[in-house]
Amino acid sequence: FFFVFSKMADSSYSFSLTTFSPSGKLGQIDHAIAAVGQGSTSLAIKATNGVVLATEKKMSTQLMDGSSVQKISALDEHVGLVYSGMGPDARVLVNSGRKECQIYRRMYREPIPVGQLVRHVANVMQEFTQSGGVRPFGISLLVAGYDSTGPHLFQVDPSGSYWAWKASAIGKNMVNAKTFLEKRYDPEIELEDAIHTALLTLKEGFDGKMTSENIELGIVNDKEFRVLSPSEVKDYLDEVL
Repeated sequence: FFFVFSKMADSSYSFSLTTFSPSGKLGQIDHAIAAVGQGSTSLAIKATNGVVLATEKKMSTQLMDGSSVQKISALDEHVGLVYSGMGPDARVLVNSGRKECQIYRRMYREPIPVGQLVRHVANVMQEFTQSGGVRPFGISLLVAGYDSTGPHLFQVDPSGSYWAWKASAIGKNMVNAKTFLEKRYDPEIELEDAIHTALLTLKEGFDGKMTSENIELGIVNDKEFRVLSPSEVKDYLDEVL
């Protein structure tokens, strides 16, 4: 009886963003995490000389123009991100992150440290868990960058929590992808091998054939962050598959 009553009490709080349920949960954040779990799989691997981002880019219909769908975005010359979840929500955070990069660059005449940028984005996401009249962002982010201290990889969740990772995955096939990465990850891995490992990880739970049209890759090294062209993605796929 107590268990049923507790579940009923929690459900009555699930529509309130700013009120804790009796069990100590914020229901809307749990729902936002569920929205991330419905998104396409994205993953990232930190290598000794850079970071690779990889994601599925699936269109709801073949009538869509795939060139208009982009899940990996650059925030500055040295940092970029990939998301899983609701695309329009990601666009808001990409714009906020780009603005913060330019504010820092204009003030200090140098690129923003990756950790500082991630903290800014996480703070924006956290504000949307503690304000009335808004909802949490329905996305998780993998942020990859390279600054004066080397390569960095961070994951940011709808609650505003963020951590540094060696390799991580978000989205629909997150659990299987993380299990695969735990088995294959090597702390001494270099960027080229990390790209191959990322594609093999995506292949584990991929529905259909992987092509340059439905896979997107981004890399960052000590020179720049960039999204690979479809022809470059095709070359890597030919090497791996």
